[in-house]
Amino acid sequence: MAIIPFDDRDGTIWYDGALVPWREAKLHVLSHGLHYASCVFEGERVYNGTVFKLTEHSERLVRSAEILGFHIPWSVADIDAATEAVVRSTGLSDAYVRPVAWRGSEMMGVSAQNNKIHLAIAAWEWPSYFTPESKMAGIRLMWAPWRRPAPDTAPVASKAAGLYMICTLSKHAAEQQGYQDALMLDYRGLLAEATGANLFLVIDGKIHTPTPDCFLDGITRRTVIGLARARGLEVIERAIRPEELADAQEVFITGTAAEVTPVGGIGEHRFTPGRVCEALIRDYDALVRSPGASAAAAA
Repeated sequence: MAIIPFDDRDGTIWYDGALVPWREAKLHVLSHGLHYASCVFEGERVYNGTVFKLTEHSERLVRSAEILGFHIPWSVADIDAATEAVVRSTGLSDAYVRPVAWRGSEMMGVSAQNNKIHLAIAAWEWPSYFTPESKMAGIRLMWAPWRRPAPDTAPVASKAAGLYMICTLSKHAAEQQGYQDALMLDYRGLLAEATGANLFLVIDGKIHTPTPDCFLDGITRRTVIGLARARGLEVIERAIRPEELADAQEVFITGTAAEVTPVGGIGEHRFTPGRVCEALIRDYDALVRSPGASAAAAA
């Protein structure tokens, strides 16, 4: 299948307040966001024409920027409205949305106090790749060669672009060895997350998930925890040691792109995706595609 470059597509992108032709949404090569990673972003999904949990994503984008020391000059309501305008302009029912904010090119150096803050929002087609049944085979993860940093060494609560380089390196290493993804430990050697998704273990009917104290507490993660508890399943957030994978009967990951994806293996450990994974896949799919999804997002 031919790859369509992301800089050479039809359509429009919301850029600093207006919809502009896709190919004209450009930034200068000396932008601070490129050189010093002063850039934050979001990943959002459109189901049946509606962005799931849009306001939560817009709020996190603003908060991520503030953690990096800059203020996005549009309110959460403005960002919501701009995102909805972008989605309408695509005419797509199922899509992926990428808001991104960054420091511009007024100053080039570590210090960039006077740089203009830019915001762009793009959306493109993103169909569901798996049926609930086909997901149940489970993906294979290797151990990542990089670890999530400690909270006092990086702005770990921000969805900041710079924090994802170790994810790219780990994902590439996994794919080169025939795996779909990699499982990252944290700076203490505890289980953390996959390269772009949160981790859950099912042990004797209870769901265990690492405490998100050095990585993002994902919006999908929180949604799935709510769905599990609504089913009467106990969810325990705690520090989890790698050797505890041997006690798990089911393992799954969650994220905007991953949704709820079962894991069939991590390194030497093997799992059999079962009733918990299947139930949460169906519950999540029903939630995001329900007519009341927007109301649920605002609740």
